Amino acid sequence: MSTSSDDGGCSNRSAGGTNQEKTYKGVRCRRWGKWVSEIRVPGSQERLWLGTYSTPEGAAVAHDAASYCLRGNTCLHKLNFPSMLPPTARTDLSPRSIQKVASDAGMAIDARFIASRETTKSNETLNISVDDYL
Repeated sequence: MSTSSDDGGCSNRSAGGTNQEKTYKGVRCRRWGKWVSEIRVPGSQERLWLGTYSTPEGAAVAHDAASYCLRGNTCLHKLNFPSMLPPTARTDLSPRSIQKVASDAGMAIDARFIASRETTKSNETLNISVDDYL
């Protein structure tokens, strides 16, 4: 699955410019390294903007929440992370409420991934011994 890199890029690209990583459904990357998500409303041309995220996982969970709210149980097999649907995701919400549920879910996942990344970085700096410098 996709992961963001430390240099702000979205993926590793080969010399031919093709994407070498698998991406999440409903997620794309901006040139400057942020991940965005939007979804089409069934039966219309309308799109719901779900937000901009620091991690592809946050954008994917936002898309999952909105997809469930719009389509119900019929979409469960197509979700990126079906086990991570927020309890606030319901099928009777207005488009504005769907955006709020999706954004909240995506931001929570973003925060969790960023915190775990920072914890990993701080643990790496603590595991340096004096012998590494000799």
